[in-house]
Amino acid sequence: MSKVALITGITGQDGAYLAEYLLKKGYIVHGIKRRSSLFNTERIDHLYQDPHTENRNFILHYGDLTDSMNLTRIIQETQPDELYNLGAMSHVMVSFDTAEYVANTDGVGTLRILEAVKLLGLTQKTRIYQASTSELYGMVQEVPQSEKTPFYPRSPYGVAKLYAFWITKNYREAHGMHASNGILFNHESPIRGETFVTRKITRAVARIALGMQDAVFLGNLSARRDWGHAKDYVRAMHLILQQDEPDDYVIATGVTTEIRKFAWKSFREIGINVEFSGEAEKETGKIRDIDEKNFIEKVGEEFLDDIKVRIKTNPDVVKVDPSYYRPSEVDLLIGYPTKANQKLGWKPEYDLTGLIKDMVNSDIKLMKRERYLKDGGWETLNYFE
Repeated sequence: MSKVALITGITGQDGAYLAEYLLKKGYIVHGIKRRSSLFNTERIDHLYQDPHTENRNFILHYGDLTDSMNLTRIIQETQPDELYNLGAMSHVMVSFDTAEYVANTDGVGTLRILEAVKLLGLTQKTRIYQASTSELYGMVQEVPQSEKTPFYPRSPYGVAKLYAFWITKNYREAHGMHASNGILFNHESPIRGETFVTRKITRAVARIALGMQDAVFLGNLSARRDWGHAKDYVRAMHLILQQDEPDDYVIATGVTTEIRKFAWKSFREIGINVEFSGEAEKETGKIRDIDEKNFIEKVGEEFLDDIKVRIKTNPDVVKVDPSYYRPSEVDLLIGYPTKANQKLGWKPEYDLTGLIKDMVNSDIKLMKRERYLKDGGWETLNYFE
């Protein structure tokens, strides 16, 4: 008999990859999505079937983490064996402007799920995965960060997730629930939201190469993050709920990289060599030269002349905009995933170079499609190619 999984945040990056992963394993997957006047299912459209088809394995429900009655009804109807709470307002910078909403969704939303499972008498049936975050560490108290490192969040998002972490742990201990936290460090992919810095960079690299954009504006170029691929991290989520006992795990690569270097490597992926100079708000990244063979292979010969002109006339492709600085910055995050390596048998398959290659190549295809559509052409694109 197939296991049943319920995923909040099904239309997000992690929800989409996790749904695809579980469906391949034979699960029946239910997903909760928020009602919107615009379609926001692009990441999961390839998974969805005709609602009149019998024996569907992928079913969507309208819901919201701020609506306890709605969550309780969906959990009661679906009777999940595994519940993955991935829903959240997860943009750190935006959380400073929407602090109350973030607290209600990311923090109290987790409580609503735990309480619903308890009230419905599903504590022995339903295993719960809570999406925790490296932003809990904030002003880091030790390097690298492990499951024993003290928390010091530096944003409303981090503080809301701190409550979610501890309420999950509390319900586990107080009510005997199989509820676990995955303290996931930054994980990216070709379907990462376009406002997140990694996707912002790779999308800009593609647009600059295709002559659609002049430069990318970033905040603190010296901030360092531990970046992995979302495909690797959803495997870890699943492994966490397969353990006999619930626990908390750091999921990370153990390698940290500056935003500056992420941008440099992203341009390098298509043969553009960028050199950084200046300090703070005056720092810029300029095109120094170009590997023409690599550029033609990755982008196309028809765009080569334009980028060569750019090198001579307007080489600045990375600039700093102070408006992107956080009110309280998190400068260094690097995870210590030994526990996950040993107890879960989890190791990432993608390194940073592989992640960047996947993202840049995908964005080249996506931006070519956008450009061709404007010119009256058409090129199909599958996010999961």
